Amino acid sequence: MPLQTSEPSTPSLPVRRTRVISLNVSLGDYAHLQDWVIEAARQRASKSVCFANVHMVVEARRNAAIAQAVNSADWVAPDGVPLLWAMRGLYGLRQERIAGMDAISSLLQKAAEAGISVFFYGSTPDVLDEIRRICAREFPKLQIAGMVSPPFRPMTPAEETGVVDQITASGAGLVFVALGCPKQELWMARMRGRIPAVLLGIGGALPVLAGQQTRAPRWMQKIGTEWLFRLMQEPRRLFKRYTVTNSLYIYYFVRQFLNQQLSYDKVRN
Repeated sequence: MPLQTSEPSTPSLPVRRTRVISLNVSLGDYAHLQDWVIEAARQRASKSVCFANVHMVVEARRNAAIAQAVNSADWVAPDGVPLLWAMRGLYGLRQERIAGMDAISSLLQKAAEAGISVFFYGSTPDVLDEIRRICAREFPKLQIAGMVSPPFRPMTPAEETGVVDQITASGAGLVFVALGCPKQELWMARMRGRIPAVLLGIGGALPVLAGQQTRAPRWMQKIGTEWLFRLMQEPRRLFKRYTVTNSLYIYYFVRQFLNQQLSYDKVRN
């Protein structure tokens, strides 16, 4: 089966990508991504990383602006296990999962060792306060350049410019963006080229890191049912979202698979 690829905007570290429904997902292992992020942060290069899951794929399929924002990122890491299944089914690829939740701790450790300061943008003030305490305990050498909990309402252009100036002046090399999908992906797309740092969209990872929410057991993560664990924790809020999103993901995947098979058969015949 032919592999669809494209190149990200980092010529020094090219990474192949493959199409999963609406997103051009990056291929490669976490060690490669980690090295790339740390080196870009050293240089204070304006880059961005998205951690793609089923929700993001479906949002991007239904909204071209979201697809453009995610696919313009320098790296689109396959976070959701169903994306790994799709890559295997469509292209025969065995890709490593690169979860944003797992990336945070290791990148904070690497940043502390490299003397790279970090910035947290998003979440709530109480979560950020707890993150500061955890970082002081777990990563005593880490330099936190700043933390901002933005308002839930849309920001004015002046307010957004103020945030850009604040993050830029802080000297941070890594910015952990916790606004949730797709708000954070749209924000990072606007900020690339404006903020000289690596922007990483980490969704709802900070409450978990802060100990305010529980992550699914490892065995559920491995078999792709982490969403079910979250649903059991917040059934009222997440039932409709997961029912619709998961159903649409299966539908879109089957369509891509069948269209790809038909195209392959035409070429072969």
